[in-house]
Amino acid sequence: MAEIALEKRNDLMTGRSHDLGAGCCSGGVMALAAASTTGADYSDFVSADPSAFVETDQDGNLMLHMLVENMHCANCIKTIEQTLKSNDAVLDARVNFSTRRLFLRWRPGKVEVGELVRPVITLGYPLTPYNPEMIKSASAEENTRLLRALAVAGFAAANVMLLSVSVWAGLFSEDMGPATRDFLHWISAMIALPAVAYAGQPFFKSAIGVLKAGHVNMDVPISLAVILASGMSLAETIQSGLHVYFDASVTLLFFLLIGRYLDSAARSKARSAAERLVMLKAVAATLILPDGSRKTVSVEAVTPGSLVQVMTGDRLPVDGVVEAGQSDLDVSLITGESLPTAVNAGDEVFAGTLNLSAPLEVRATKTGDNTLLGDIVRLMESAEQGRAKYVRLADRIAGYYAPAVHILAAATFAGWWFFAGSWQVALMQAVAVLIITCPCALGLAVPVVQVVASGRLLLKGILVKAADGLERLAEIDVIVFDKTGTLTEGRLDLVNRDEIPNEALDLAARLARNSRHPLAMAVARVGTPGSQYLAVTECPGLGLKAVCAGEEVRLGSREFCSIMEVDSRDFSPGPELWLRVGQGEAVQFRFKDRLRPGANAAIEILKSRGYRIEILSGDRKEVVAELATALGVEHWRAQQKPEDKVNRLKSLVAAGHKPLMVGDGLNDAPALAAAHVSLSPASAADISQTAADFVFQGRDLQAVPETIYVARAARRLILQNFSLAFLYNAIAIPLAVAGIVTPLIAAVAMSASSLIVCLNSLRLRLERGMSPS
Repeated sequence: MAEIALEKRNDLMTGRSHDLGAGCCSGGVMALAAASTTGADYSDFVSADPSAFVETDQDGNLMLHMLVENMHCANCIKTIEQTLKSNDAVLDARVNFSTRRLFLRWRPGKVEVGELVRPVITLGYPLTPYNPEMIKSASAEENTRLLRALAVAGFAAANVMLLSVSVWAGLFSEDMGPATRDFLHWISAMIALPAVAYAGQPFFKSAIGVLKAGHVNMDVPISLAVILASGMSLAETIQSGLHVYFDASVTLLFFLLIGRYLDSAARSKARSAAERLVMLKAVAATLILPDGSRKTVSVEAVTPGSLVQVMTGDRLPVDGVVEAGQSDLDVSLITGESLPTAVNAGDEVFAGTLNLSAPLEVRATKTGDNTLLGDIVRLMESAEQGRAKYVRLADRIAGYYAPAVHILAAATFAGWWFFAGSWQVALMQAVAVLIITCPCALGLAVPVVQVVASGRLLLKGILVKAADGLERLAEIDVIVFDKTGTLTEGRLDLVNRDEIPNEALDLAARLARNSRHPLAMAVARVGTPGSQYLAVTECPGLGLKAVCAGEEVRLGSREFCSIMEVDSRDFSPGPELWLRVGQGEAVQFRFKDRLRPGANAAIEILKSRGYRIEILSGDRKEVVAELATALGVEHWRAQQKPEDKVNRLKSLVAAGHKPLMVGDGLNDAPALAAAHVSLSPASAADISQTAADFVFQGRDLQAVPETIYVARAARRLILQNFSLAFLYNAIAIPLAVAGIVTPLIAAVAMSASSLIVCLNSLRLRLERGMSPS
C-alpha cells in the first residue's frame, strides 16, 4: 500500500479533538448547556470561565470551538469574523454557516479568551461550547419549535383567510351588517393574535437581539410589519373600523417559517458529517507488552511505538506497520474500492480500516487525531469552513433593503404628520408603507422555489440535503465522477462463464462458498456447489485450498496457484481468480464491475450540455482507462488517494472552475465536502451520503443530469422572482408614500405579490427534465 500522509497540515484545523463529553459534568458547563436550550443569559459563557474549553494545537497556539446562536445570514458571518479578526492576537476566525460552528485560534499570552468572545456576545450572537451531543439535542428541539410554530401559523392563516374572504365579500354587498363584520373581525383577532405571538417568536427574538447590538437584519422589518399590522388591526377592530388585516400577518409568518424550518433541518444534516466519520474510530486497543502479555486500553492511551494486536473483525486503532501476520483489509476508506487488500509484514496500515481474515500485530506510528482517519475528518471540516463563505443573493439584497424600508417608513410618517397635522393619519400611512414594502415576496423568492424543486426531485428519488445546494449546483461547469459504486455498481460479475467447464465452475463454487472475499462470492453466485463437505483452508491475501479426491485444489491468485507464465490471451485488466487441481491445467476466472444503468446516456447528456467530465478513481490505471474509453471520457486519473482527489478539486477551483463531485466511497467523503457541490447514490457509504449535498435513490445515473437541470431551472425562477418582487416595490412604494394606498390595500398587494411569486415558482413542476439533444 502506498504512503498516505498529508504534508500540509497547516491548511487544516490542527490540534487535538475537542471532546467536551467528560467535562460536561461541571456546574459551569451544565449551566451553559441549559442556556443553549432554554434561552438563558448567554453572557454566562464569559462569567463561567471559557478558558476551561481552550485547547492547544501542535504549534502551541490556543484554540476554541463554539456554537453561534442567532445567526441567520451571510452578513452575520462577516460581522462575527471581522469583529474577532480586529484583535491582533487572533490568527484565525472562521464561522461555518451550515453548522453554526465558530473556530477561533489565537496567540497565547496576548489576550484572555473572555476578552476575545465578549465583543461577539455584545453584538447579539450568543456563544456556547461546541459539543456534538448537546448540539444534536438543541438542534432537534429547535426544529421541533419551528415545526410547531409553522403548524400554528398555517392553522391560523387558513382560518383567518376564510373569515377575511367573507368580510371582503360583505364589503361589496348589503347582506353583511356592521355587527356581523365586527363579530368576524373579533373571531379573526382571537385566532390571529395568539398565533402571531407564538409563531413569530423566531423572528421577534432575532430582531430584538440585533437591535440591541445596533444592527438590523431581514427579521427586523418582518417583525415590525407583523407587530404593527396586528396592532393596527386590533385597534381597527376595537373601533369597528374596516381596515383589518390579520390575514396578512399570519400568512406572512406561515410562508417565512417554511423557509426557516428547511434551513434549520438542512443545518442539522450537515452538522453530523464529520462527527459520523469519527464513528469509524476504534474505541479500544489491545497492547502487546514487552513480556508478551496483552492489555486492553483506550485508543487515546496508545502512543507511537506501541505494539498493537488487531483481531479479525476489528478496526485498526492506529496508523502503523505490520510486524507479524498476514491478512486482508477492507481499505475502502483509502481507495474506495470494494476489493480487500492483502497485507504482510512490513506493509503500512491505517486507522479505521477493517481487518477481515486473520490477526495482525501492528507497530503504531501515528495515534489519536494524527492518524489518516483524523486527517480525513479535518479535511472535511476545512472544506465545510470554505463552504460557509457562500453568500446568498437574498441576503446581500436584504442587507440594503431592510434599512431602506425603515428609513422610508419613518420619512413617510414625518412627512404626513408635518403636512396633514395628524399623527394618526401619518401612522396609518407609515404602516401602509411598512406593510407594502415588507420583504415577503423577497423572502419567498428563494424558499418557495427550493420547496418546489425539492419536491420534484423527491418524486424522482433525489434527496436535497443542503439548503443552498440547488444554488451551487446551478453554477457548476465541471463534473467529477468516482468509478466504483458511482459509474459502476461495485458488484463484480464473472464475465467468461462460457469458457469455464461446468465441473471446474462447480468445484470452484464449493471452495468459494467458504469465503467472504468479493471474488469468491461472485463465483459462488454462479456455480452450483455440491453437498459434499470440503475442508477448506483460507490463506489470507492469497486464496483457498482444499483436498478433493486425493489432490490439492487451489482457488486464488496466479502466484498462489503457481502460474508463472501467462500468454497475452489471458491478460485481463480486471480482477481474476485461478483454479488449479494438482498439477493440472489452470482455469482462469475473469471478473468485471457492472456499469451502472444510464451511465452512458448520462455522460452523453452532460457532454452535450457543455460540461467537462472527469473520472477520479483509486483503481488501477488499466481498469480506469478501459471504463473511460467505454464512456467516451477523455480526462481521467487512476490510483487516487483521498488527498489526491481533494487536491484535484482544489486545483479546479483555483483555476476558476466550480466542480460537482459524484462519489460513493468512504474515501470520497473529503472530496464530496471539498467540491463546490456534491452528489452521492443511496448505495454509498453512510458518511458519503452525509457529506453529500444531494443523494439519489435507485441505480440509474441519469439522476445526475436531472438534478442539474432542476437546479438550473430553479435558479432561473429565483431570478425571475427577484425581478417580480422589485417590480412590485417599484410600483407600490410610490403609491403608499403618496397616501393612495391604505393599509388594507397594502395588505392585499403584499399578499398578491407573494402569491405571484409562489405561482411562478410552481411552474417548475411543469418543466421537462434534461434529455439528450
